[in-house]
Order: sequence, then structure tokens, then C-alpha cells
Amino acid sequence: MTEPSKGQTKGPRPATLEEVARLAGVSRATASRVLRGATNVSPEAVEAVERAAAEINYTPNLAARSLVTGRSDSIAFLVNETEERLFTEPFFLAMLRSCQAAVTDSGLQLNFAIASTAEQRDRFLAYASGGHVDGVLLLSVHGDDDLQVRLEKAGVPTVLSGRPYSGAPVFFVDADNVGGGRLATQHLIANGRRTIATVTGSLDLTAGQDRLAGYRAAIEEAGLPVAEDLIEPGGFATSEGYEAATRLLARRPDVDAIVTGSDLAAIGVIRAVLHAGRRVPEDVAVVGFDDFREAAENDPPLTTIRQPMEDLGATMAAVLLGRLDGSETEPRGVMLPVELVVRTSA
Repeated sequence: MTEPSKGQTKGPRPATLEEVARLAGVSRATASRVLRGATNVSPEAVEAVERAAAEINYTPNLAARSLVTGRSDSIAFLVNETEERLFTEPFFLAMLRSCQAAVTDSGLQLNFAIASTAEQRDRFLAYASGGHVDGVLLLSVHGDDDLQVRLEKAGVPTVLSGRPYSGAPVFFVDADNVGGGRLATQHLIANGRRTIATVTGSLDLTAGQDRLAGYRAAIEEAGLPVAEDLIEPGGFATSEGYEAATRLLARRPDVDAIVTGSDLAAIGVIRAVLHAGRRVPEDVAVVGFDDFREAAENDPPLTTIRQPMEDLGATMAAVLLGRLDGSETEPRGVMLPVELVVRTSA
């Protein structure tokens, strides 16, 4: 009998996935899906696999599986913003929840990351290129930032939230921001408003540009003049809305309606209108964009454009998962519809 070499100890051989499958009476693929947490498996199979795994003390060797498959079984949710904006704007957390649900249902792990500086983006690129994630869900690309292109060149499948700034052929999912800006402005025109201004969202994001384009289109379609001094660059935060509306009202006190780039900005705009001694909506009607919880809870409740945040996140995840399983091969954009929600502010 051969003695174990120095430093070795005898012990039980680890149970294998094949043994779990055989004991549970299912295929290896089904056992794998159950143990990865996938939901597309019958309750009976889940119960059988979990019972078998417990009976023979099976523990998945994730590192070994990664070496064999070349996959990490994880996806990154990357936000290209500061922590302050990330945790104060409900959009990002709503997207994170919906992406998390979709990715978890597939049996994969969602890793959360922030990259608000060039150095952080470079570090993330090196991390993703090293095989630590199988793909990336990328949110909030500003201006001509080419992180998505660099990730793709490094072999990391990526899906962008929002139309790409550059117009490059990439995979992206977006809400109909042009249509939303048009809907908001048309509602105000239909209600008899004629001196309609806009406090834009961030114009280094395509969402801000597209909502402004929708505002312009509705004004032109109604035969009203597009007055450049009624367009005030703002942002998506409450403070940005307040500051922009203060400048706007000082320049154009005759304004009777304001279309904004977001609900949070609209709340700031309303504060500025009230601070100027005017009433909402009697003197100035205000329309937001997003339909966050804060919109309904505001005083007055905010008329807004609802974008389908749950569907946006779920669709992003579905497109990325399709890329990973080979069913999504050609770059494409998915545009989801928005709707007008009428409340008291307009």
C-alpha cells in the first residue's frame, strides 16, 4: 500500500455535481441550474436537487468551474456617477432593483460598482478585462466617454442605459425621451399655456438632449416661436432645478409654464416659482419627468412623464443575457414607451 507523501492527509473525496444529479434523478444541467439559483426549474426538481446536495455534503467549487467554463457567472452593474448623485436620485436605485431581479432569476450574481473619474473607469476596465465579470450593465455615460467601446474591444459584452451620445452601433435600452418631452409640452399647450419654458436636464447626457428636442418639436408643431431665452440649462437634481428656474424667472417673468428634465428638478423649479411670489399651477404650471414616488407626494402633486424603470432594467438585463447565450448578436437599441401622468401641478 502506498503511503501518502509528506504533507498530505487522507480525507473523503469531495462530492461532485454528477453525483448530486444522479441522486436527485435529474440531468447535470438541471442540477447546475438549481444550485446556481435559477428560477426556470420545477419546484419538484429544486427540492430533489437541494435534498441530494445536502445528503452528500456537496459544495460548488466556483473557482474550478470558472477555470473550466471561462465564465465568472457574474455581471457588473456599473454607474458612471458620483456617490452623491447615485444615492440621492431614485432612478439609479430603481434600475439596480430591476436589474438585480432579472439577473438573479438567471442564476447569476450582480456586482455593483461606481466609476465617476477617469482613473476609476480605467481600473474597472482592467478588472472587467481580467475575466472577473461576464458582462456589464452600464448607466449614465456622459458626453463622449468611450468606456462602452473600450469594454467591447476588451471582449466584455456591455449594454448601455440610454441612447449612446456618439451614435455608435452598440447595444442599448432607453425610454422615449423625445416623445416624453413632446407629451409634456403638448399637455401644457392643450391647457392654454403659451409662454412655455424649459429647465433642461443635464445636456451632456442624451436623456437631457432628447427631452429638450421633444420640447422644441412640440412648440414648433403648435406654431409657437421657439424662443431661446425660454430654454434654461439645468440638471436632474433639485438644487439644479431651483437655481435654473430662479435665473429663468428673473429673465422671463412672463413665463406661464415650465417643462423640466426630471421630477427632482421639477420640485426645485416649484420652490423657485413659489419663492418668486407666484402660484403653481395658477400662475406657472410645472411638468416633471420620471414619476418617482416624490412626484405624487410633492405639494402640489406633480404632473409628470412616467418612464418604465422596472422594464428598463429588466430589458437591459435580458439583452445582456442574450448576448452571453449567443441569441443577441447584432448591436441594437430598444426604445420603451413613456406616458403622461396628470396631477395638480399642470
